This record gives sequence, structure tokens and C-alpha cells, in this order.
Amino acid sequence: MPYSVFDTPYLALLALFLDLLLGDPKLPWPHPVVAIGKLLNFLETLARKLTPKNPKYAPICARILGVFCLVLALSLVGISVYWLIHLPYIGCLIAIYLAWSGLAMGCLLDTGAYVLTKIETASAKQGAQALKMLVSRETAGMERPLLRKTWADTMTENFTDALTAPFFWLLMAGPIGLWLYKAVSTMDSMWGYLTPKWRYLGWAGARSDDLLALLPARLSIIAIWFTDKFISTLIPKKRRWQGSWPGFWHIHKQALGMPSPNSGCPMAAFASLLQIRLAGPSTYFGELVQKPFLGPNKEDALPLTYALLQDLAYCLKLSAILGMLLIWGIFFCLACYI
Repeated sequence: MPYSVFDTPYLALLALFLDLLLGDPKLPWPHPVVAIGKLLNFLETLARKLTPKNPKYAPICARILGVFCLVLALSLVGISVYWLIHLPYIGCLIAIYLAWSGLAMGCLLDTGAYVLTKIETASAKQGAQALKMLVSRETAGMERPLLRKTWADTMTENFTDALTAPFFWLLMAGPIGLWLYKAVSTMDSMWGYLTPKWRYLGWAGARSDDLLALLPARLSIIAIWFTDKFISTLIPKKRRWQGSWPGFWHIHKQALGMPSPNSGCPMAAFASLLQIRLAGPSTYFGELVQKPFLGPNKEDALPLTYALLQDLAYCLKLSAILGMLLIWGIFFCLACYI
């Protein structure tokens, strides 16, 4: 695939450091995800009109229409990216832009730092309003301890979606693969809810996202483990987290209990290293979703203080740098061998 690690080895590294240093590209035109969101809104409107009112047939028709919407969205995104990166003279610049804008870790860290400051320095109401920048669930009425925990949950569970998965698909298949994944991920974030409105229409996007993020989520565990070992061995004074690595099987076993095992992988890893409790029962759109707690036992867990959450943000950033360098190195060696 054009501009993959097998074709252009250093594009992914350039995109990674542009993302971590500068965040999302600030340019006159909207971010590509905005265009995908508008496309999905149009497809949703079309699908709702075509879904029969009869409750007997509506679920299966909604699922079929969800599959149709997914295939159409992927076709349009894939063709558009292919055409753009093959434009004469400017195709390579567009490839760099699409690779950079497809990674979202820099934006997540910057927004997370702003929201955390608001949670700690503003009123609980203002902190709850700021937290809406990161989460889709209801935050009104949350007190400061729950705001801190929700912040930690969101930052850790998005490690795969914001970075590892798009970085993996960028390495594998260049900007085309990255934006095909981003289209699926965007559909999942917009439609992938287990509510009556989305349970059937969003099924195809949610299951596709689970499949495409399956390996990247496990690579996230390796990235976090490598970061801990690298810092602990070479520069232990920079290790600001107090927990210990519990083993890969323990992380995997905890993640399997989550409704989305993929999101549970980085959450369980960070929870163990920071010695904090994450996940647990949560309310989404008025419905209680049962989730297991991740991390140490309640009596062994550290309280979620502002300083501890800053250490979590620090660990996230180091894992983004060191972990992705490891993954790039593995793929680069594979590309050289092939």
C-alpha cells in the first residue's frame, strides 16, 4: 500500500512526532473526521427513512442498512484518500497531512490537561462541563472524585483509539488504511451504543471497530509494558508511578471482563502501573452499564489525587513516545526483512 512502512518507512514516525508536538493540524479547512461525521449523518437520515416501522422487521432491516452504510462510507473514504495521495506534485504533502491528522494523541493529551485543570481549580459544575469535551455520557451532578475517575477512565481507554490503532493501520496500509480505520472508529463512536436507537443500526460499525482494534489493543499492552521497563531500567528517577507490572495474563484476564475488551487492555495496564482503580459500573444515556473494576483491589488502590492524575498523563505521554517507537521498530525490521 502506498506510504505504508513497507513503502515509505519514515512517514509514520513523522506523523507521530507532528501529532505529539503540535496536536491536530490547525488549517483553514475542517478536520477530515468532520467530513466523515457529516457523511454518517446523511447516511443515518437515509437509513432511518428506509427502516420499516413494523417492529417485527425493523431490527434485521436496521442491521442490513447499517452494513450498507458501513460499506458505502468505507468505499467513499478509501477512494477519496487514494485519489488525493496520488495527485501530481502535492500527493506526498497530502499523505503527510492525512497521516498526521489521523493520529489524535497530542490532541487528547492537550485537551486532557485543560480538562484536568478545570476539574481541580474550578467549581464541580464547571469541571463537569469541561469534562464533556472528553466524554459522551452525562456529567452533570458529578462531584470532584467522580470527575477525576471519569477523566482517568476516558484518557486510558482512548489510548488505543487515539493512537495505537490508527498508528498500526498507518504502518500496515498507509493513509488509506489509517482513514478506513478512522471511518469505522468514527461510526462506532457515533452509532455504537447499546441503546434502542442504535443497537441495530450501529451493530456493523461497532463489530468492525472491535475487529480492527483487536491486535492494536494488545499492542497497547506491549507498548505500556515496554515504557515501564525502559524507564525502570535506564532512568528510574523518571518513574513517577508506584504500581508494578502484574503480568500480561493478568492484564488480559481483567480486560476480558469489560463490555469492550479492546478498551479494557490499556485501561487495565495503566491501572496496575498507577495502582488505581478504573472502570466499574457507569451510566450512559440514563442506563447503568455493569463493568468490572480494573487494577488492584480496593484496599490496595491509591486515591485519585490531582498529583496522581498528572502522573497518569505523564505515563500516557511516555507510552505514546516509547511504545510507538517500539512498534515502529518492529514493523521497520519486518519491512527490511521482506
